[in-house]
Amino acid sequence: TIAIGEVSPADKALISCAKDALYHAIDIIHDGMRFKELSAALGEFIHARGFVPLRGYCGHGIGRKPHGEPEILNYLEKGASAKSGPKIKNGMVFCIEPMICQKDGTPKHYNGKWDAGSIDGLNAAHYEHCVAVINGRAEILSMI
Repeated sequence: TIAIGEVSPADKALISCAKDALYHAIDIIHDGMRFKELSAALGEFIHARGFVPLRGYCGHGIGRKPHGEPEILNYLEKGASAKSGPKIKNGMVFCIEPMICQKDGTPKHYNGKWDAGSIDGLNAAHYEHCVAVINGRAEILSMI
């Protein structure tokens, strides 16, 4: 997210939360962690700042195609266990993408699946990095 023009304190906090959530996730990734543990940690971080994740949008594996398995939600789905699902392993490459809304994380689609925002029309923020797990920790591959 790049802010243009005069930015309100609320929007600064929203943008900061998205960026901070991204780097928090990168800092805690380790070999053997489950992807759902990462999702739960992202959701907890976002909610602790008073925001909500955009539902149904996620980080993802990356390889021969730009969007692959696993899907890495920014929250733990209701009824899911953070101790289930695939584990993060050395050599994996994936994208972390916190997408954060001010109040309502229900998506509204504008021009197809990828043009989306919060259904309440309030501002949202998004940050992304592609990481590789090397020597048990996440290393950033993408820098803008």
